[in-house]
Amino acid sequence: MATGFSDKPDLLPVAQCEPNRGSNPAESLHSIFEQNLQDWKKVYASIREVEITSKGFLYQQGDRCTDFFWIKEGIVKLSHLTLQGNTLTLALLKQGDIMGRLQSDAAALPSMEESAQALDKVVCYRIGHNDFRQLISSHMDLAWPVFESIHTRQRQVEHKLRMILTRPVEERIVATLLELAQLFGARCTHGYSLEIFLTQQELADLVGASRSVVSTIMNNFRSRGMLEYTREQICVNDTAFTDG
Repeated sequence: MATGFSDKPDLLPVAQCEPNRGSNPAESLHSIFEQNLQDWKKVYASIREVEITSKGFLYQQGDRCTDFFWIKEGIVKLSHLTLQGNTLTLALLKQGDIMGRLQSDAAALPSMEESAQALDKVVCYRIGHNDFRQLISSHMDLAWPVFESIHTRQRQVEHKLRMILTRPVEERIVATLLELAQLFGARCTHGYSLEIFLTQQELADLVGASRSVVSTIMNNFRSRGMLEYTREQICVNDTAFTDG
């Protein structure tokens, strides 16, 4: 078809590959959890493994949830539904990332402002708030990566909102594709190969634009040699994006 995208089920591939290069909070958390999890499960009774099927929710906007979630495998989408009925994707979280609220009073806790949805099958560990608080209080090597992870995500969301408010759609798409390539891509002859699937609408939600506008710009990028895609994968020419 003219757009180069699939209508059934309207899938645009984006990425699960190598973790981001260099040290980051998610990698630190993953290493710490993997090394200590079995011992922690003997001490903190609320820790349990949870498997979420593709498109299932860890929690939804409006829920009251005091638990924390650590992603063992898979990718989780955090999104917010506006009063106007538009969906804005705030972040894509991967192995080692953690989600949860720091407030301890469940009665005073406001409802969740975002939904956490599995893009494909996700395996995570769910930890009760009190157990999680005791865990990071007793293990200082864990506390700093947790706070660093939460702070980093807050800064990323703030940056995304500033970008939506101040930059044209084409620039937002370029920035988003480069970010996805760095976070989830694997090197290939074109630049980065992205090999899991987001729908065209999900990509539009990531950049805060309509699906039709995003599709037009993506096809323009393809004609300019900035990316290449099939029904199975998309390759991002990061050099062309940077130079362009």
